[in-house]
Amino acid sequence: MSTQQQPARLRLLQAADELFYGRGIANTGVDAVIERAGVATGSLYKNFRGKDDLVAAYLADRDHRWRELWETCIDAEADPEQRVLAIFTAVERWSSTTSLSRGCAHVAAATQLPPGHPGVTVVADHKRYVVARLAREVAAAGRTDADVTARDIALVYDGMLSALAVRVEPDPVGRARRIARGLLHS
Repeated sequence: MSTQQQPARLRLLQAADELFYGRGIANTGVDAVIERAGVATGSLYKNFRGKDDLVAAYLADRDHRWRELWETCIDAEADPEQRVLAIFTAVERWSSTTSLSRGCAHVAAATQLPPGHPGVTVVADHKRYVVARLAREVAAAGRTDADVTARDIALVYDGMLSALAVRVEPDPVGRARRIARGLLHS
């Protein structure tokens, strides 16, 4: 389906994803999103209440796409330890089609949004989900301290995303995977 044949809401979300992540939320006005999406101004306001709503929807959409990819990577693994480490496989796959030059989109957004912004709630929900989903897999891998280990791995995951953004670590994904494997065996 060509871009012009996609529904306006989808085109707006794709444009928001590209521009909010690449340029920053604070640096991107709705006019730029509308122009990139190739829609009329009314389409934005028909689909979203305004920029704040668009930002929250962009973050929720990115979270949804991430969860789908991560679940696919988890489901591809039979070994319980590899199912935990599938979060890193998902990052490798994600980065093959989506830029990670600014690290985690949710953290990048959180640094730009004021307290109480609807996007901050989406960010917090995303981060809680990552820990909860890891905890289920860590427990299935036999760890009795699954919540603690999942939080530790989530911090490694967030650090890896930061390392991808600043580009000082030659292999942040591989290193994060090794550290997480060590946490599973500690």
